[in-house]
Amino acid sequence: MLAQKVTADNPASLRDAADKFRDKIASGIVVLGSAAGDKAMITVVVTKDLTKQYHAGNIVKQVAAIVGGGGGGRPDMAQAGGSKPEKLDEALDAVYKIVENM
Repeated sequence: MLAQKVTADNPASLRDAADKFRDKIASGIVVLGSAAGDKAMITVVVTKDLTKQYHAGNIVKQVAAIVGGGGGGRPDMAQAGGSKPEKLDEALDAVYKIVENM
C-alpha cells in the first residue's frame, strides 16, 4: 500500500506515475495525489490480484470526498478531482483507514 503526494500537472501524468509504481510492485494498491492550481487530483491503481477485494473506484470516491470532489473508475484504476487541494494531505492520510475498512 502506497499513498503519496507527487508533482503532476494533469490527470494523465498522474496516471502514468501511478502505473509506474504499480508495475514495480507484485501486489498492492497505489494512491497518488497532486495539487495543480486550485484543484486536487487523485489516482488509484489496484493490482489485478486484489481487484476482487479492493475496487479502485470505491477507494477514489471516498478519498475524493475529503478534497471536495468526486470520481470513479474501474476495479483496477480510478481517478478523481476536487476543489480543496489544501486537504490533499488529509485525504492521502485517510487512504489507509479507508482500505482497512473495506
